[in-house]
Amino acid sequence: MTTQQEIYRILDEKLAPQNLIVIDDSEDHIGHAGSADGKGHFTVQITSTKFDNLSRIQCHRVIYDLLDDLMKTKIHALKIVILYSPR
Repeated sequence: MTTQQEIYRILDEKLAPQNLIVIDDSEDHIGHAGSADGKGHFTVQITSTKFDNLSRIQCHRVIYDLLDDLMKTKIHALKIVILYSPR
């Protein structure tokens, strides 16, 4: 399973998102000092009712906590885009 797939699986399982896109941006960062260790760069775009009544910072913290093991081993950079559901 790729890191991109692992990120998707974890977030899908834990947050039951209405919308989830995980993009592997690693190729755009080849030669970047942070990519030398083999860790990847990713963008997550997500909409989830689990984020209702949470601040943007709290939403990011939830995602970082869920991906903690991957952040230590496979993810160098993570861009998070929270897309709120229309009410």
